[in-house]
Amino acid sequence: MMSSRVSFSLAVVLASMSLSVWAAPSASEQTCRACHDINNKKVGPAFREIAASYRNDPDALAKIKKSILQGSQGKWGSIPMPANAIADDEADRFAHWVMSLNK
Repeated sequence: MMSSRVSFSLAVVLASMSLSVWAAPSASEQTCRACHDINNKKVGPAFREIAASYRNDPDALAKIKKSILQGSQGKWGSIPMPANAIADDEADRFAHWVMSLNK
């Protein structure tokens, strides 16, 4: 269990260094990873797929943040995404991180 935590921590650090100036998801956002992956669809779409779909949307950050905080249904299929109990500023930072995957 400890080695998986170390491996995960290392992966988060490497992702934040290689993907963007925005930090990788915080510990409270790890619940997102139960249903989302950076590159592959799980229960929900991949983070890169989300970023790509909002690439040309000037309201992308607000829409992603709203989905994070309030949940959503019907955007990516029939399985609803529940609201996430994270702070407003964390949701904002995470929305920026998702959109940074377009770079």
